[in-house]
Amino acid sequence: MARYFDIHPDSPQRRSISQVAEIVRAGGVIAYPTDSCYALGCQLGNRDGMARIRSIRGLDDRHHLTLVCQDFTQLGQLAYMPNPVFRAIKAATPGSYTFILPATKDVPRVLQHPRKKTVGVRIPRHVVAQALLEELAEPLVSSTLLLPDRDEPMTQGWEIAEQLEHAVDAVIDSGECGTEPTTVIDFSQPEPEIVRYGAGDTSGFE
Repeated sequence: MARYFDIHPDSPQRRSISQVAEIVRAGGVIAYPTDSCYALGCQLGNRDGMARIRSIRGLDDRHHLTLVCQDFTQLGQLAYMPNPVFRAIKAATPGSYTFILPATKDVPRVLQHPRKKTVGVRIPRHVVAQALLEELAEPLVSSTLLLPDRDEPMTQGWEIAEQLEHAVDAVIDSGECGTEPTTVIDFSQPEPEIVRYGAGDTSGFE
């Protein structure tokens, strides 16, 4: 049975954030809000958690999960960024973007593209997501909470808790999130490529 946490979207309760972080550290899978939509998350290196996220979403092993980072210090440990790429990403973050970049040796192979050796990373703007990442002091392995039988992600924490009460270990309800996933930009090639148009403004990358 998933634990339900009603957390204020602008002033997250520290005790609740700490309790959610402990669930993640203990191997749990959580549903949490971001600035684009709700997401599923687990600890980096939690292979069982990654398999559960893929199962909930109806995804196979070829679908790559995203590493959600608190800041550029974390992101820089996971991906290589030449100076022009660094400047472009820094100007757009935190925000509703996922960036595909060459992975460093700190990224588990299971999270890398098997041929390109790339990884998807993002830095969210959402206050609650940031508070959780600060408490964890490490990235979250994540995927948009879009169920196989739905056309759009769920937007209400209570609805997620009802639907996934036996599939996840905790649900953070911080009010309604949007339904549009992140914009995905591939920086692994000489020229950036917009792989998916989403919540983030693409004008600075076109």
